[in-house]
Amino acid sequence: MTEQHRIVVLGAGYAGLAAARRLAKKSRDTAITVVDARAEFVERVRLHQEAAGQSIKHWDLRELLERKGIEFVRARVVELDPVAKRIRLADGAVAENLPQHAVDGLSGEHENDRDHENDRDSAHGRAGAHGLDQLVRVLDYDTLVYALGSAADRRGVPGVAEHARSVATPEEVRAVPAGPVVVVGAGATGIELAAELAEAQPDSPVTLISANEPGAWLSPRAVDSIRATLTRLGVDIRADAKVVEVLPEGVRLADGTTIPAVTTVWTAGFTVPDLARRAGLAVDDLGRVRTDATLRSLSHPDIYAAGDAALMAGPGDRELRMACATAIPAGGYVATAIIARARGHEPEPMKFRYYLQCISLGRRDAVIQILQPDDTPGTRVLTGRTGAWVKELVVRGAGIAIGMR
Repeated sequence: MTEQHRIVVLGAGYAGLAAARRLAKKSRDTAITVVDARAEFVERVRLHQEAAGQSIKHWDLRELLERKGIEFVRARVVELDPVAKRIRLADGAVAENLPQHAVDGLSGEHENDRDHENDRDSAHGRAGAHGLDQLVRVLDYDTLVYALGSAADRRGVPGVAEHARSVATPEEVRAVPAGPVVVVGAGATGIELAAELAEAQPDSPVTLISANEPGAWLSPRAVDSIRATLTRLGVDIRADAKVVEVLPEGVRLADGTTIPAVTTVWTAGFTVPDLARRAGLAVDDLGRVRTDATLRSLSHPDIYAAGDAALMAGPGDRELRMACATAIPAGGYVATAIIARARGHEPEPMKFRYYLQCISLGRRDAVIQILQPDDTPGTRVLTGRTGAWVKELVVRGAGIAIGMR
């Protein structure tokens, strides 16, 4: 009897689920395990809706994956050993509530040539030092898919970690209470959140602060439409402004101005887990895994990476951006590459192009920017209710692509 090839997928976001779904559907003689600290999948592209008090659907990951023949392990990865092809896990329910430095401390130093039982005992000992005794397990792999995603970057500006909220991950999102709100950052997340809050709570002033015009990377028509809709919704746009401190009662700008707020939401930048860096993988300055044209790690050929935690080359020598529209096809491609090599074939390099970028502006408006293949904006833009209808179709389509519907 042929021993099954063990494939472990780290992360049950868009990239990880897309990879696992295609692997389960197309590959044989494989044991597929998905690891994530969360018990549920929540559509990240809808988190701004939840922050505005709307109810969004949650899917049970164990039920979703196991009906496809995929093992699900709810745990948080605390150490990756790419030489021994082994990962160490802490119980997800507990680890989610630990400060990051405590979880990082579980990794420690280790010898690559220790046997499995000594390795397990050592991991349990390190866990016990943090009150996690008996909550660590060891998982071995033959091929690893690294798809741990991203989180809000709270570094660099005083007060962000203490006083600002985020909508980057499900556990950070809570309904924003009534009262003045400051949204910092006018990327897609900040724009969508500001519009959603202004529409849902018209009596609560919303201020959007950014160094650039909202949507500045898009075409002039799209930028004009975003500003017009935000203004119609009552959003106070402060472009060319820089937040230098987040206070308990608002934010302070570089010019000394203080803008009061009951709630400050930080959307200015994302960071990725430092697991790959600590494991010795080739990474960029942000900690994203460097990959080749087949999304395989440049330093460790048994590891593939996709999604926000991967540095992936796109058309025109541009990096692929962090987005659901990037993660899903990249995750699906990783599965294709793994299957091809398992069958003795060298996969074709990933061919990727962008088609459009969708930014919702409340429930009844949106901007759909038609893109060139290299992600630069084209001349066509859809707006208004048509744009909102297209955005909803795209979001639902993303769910179908990873098996949510």
